[in-house]
Amino acid sequence: MQLYEGIMVTSTATGTAVPLEDSFNDIIGKAMRGLRISDSEVAERTGIAALEVQRLREGQFNEVAARKIARVLGLHAGALVDSGRKAWRPQPVALDGLVQFHTPFEDMTVNSYLVWDPASGQAAAFDTGADCSEMLDFLSDHKLKLSRILLTHTHGDHIFDLDRLKAATGAPAYVSALEPLEGAHALSSEERFELGGLRIDLLQTSGHSVGGITYWVRGLQRPVAIVGDAIFAGSMGGGMVSYEDALRNNREKILALPEETVLCPGHGPLTTVGEERQHNPFFA
Repeated sequence: MQLYEGIMVTSTATGTAVPLEDSFNDIIGKAMRGLRISDSEVAERTGIAALEVQRLREGQFNEVAARKIARVLGLHAGALVDSGRKAWRPQPVALDGLVQFHTPFEDMTVNSYLVWDPASGQAAAFDTGADCSEMLDFLSDHKLKLSRILLTHTHGDHIFDLDRLKAATGAPAYVSALEPLEGAHALSSEERFELGGLRIDLLQTSGHSVGGITYWVRGLQRPVAIVGDAIFAGSMGGGMVSYEDALRNNREKILALPEETVLCPGHGPLTTVGEERQHNPFFA
């Protein structure tokens, strides 16, 4: 698919709408693992049967049980119910200077992004996804110069094609100093980049990974934050390092940005700060 005007809200490979990364049971499972709480403990604290808790985790939606479990897990009940009913997805957003690539990796899909300054043609890549072929084609077709590769974190699905992207473009790669990677320059959270007329600030948003970085871009028609696996549309990445840190950093750093900020997650569709403040069960 060659629809490259503004943000792509469909897969570059298939032309189909990018689905939400998590369903209601994924959200419940992430919260339970993060809080280290078992089915039996949830059952005791909610008054619903442990079997019903298990059924929720397995994807059998029950609104009454979902509302009860939400209170115990610190989730917004209405947003969780909307997830269970499949009643919400983020509104499409259009923005010149930003494109999303959506590539398969094992049994999932993963996103990568290009941001560029329309005036100068200077571009930055954010992660590589599983295959950077379409990214390279886009750079060539639009005569953009890739000046740097900025990594949100070093999980394999996000950096799978890094060596190829570096070799093909000559652009240096950067990653958090908390999560060093051979062949990538170490960054502190105080650093910033200029990209033509754009400014890119770094926010340390650890929790899903040790050195997770959110890149906040200003200078386009709307601010943009490339968040990696910190936040998904209607969910968040699992708190694999620290659930508490993930919640706090997402709330205090990402969701504290202006509500019109476009959020570019590592999986699933694009969203905005305003949408997530209202519809994300972890933060609504």
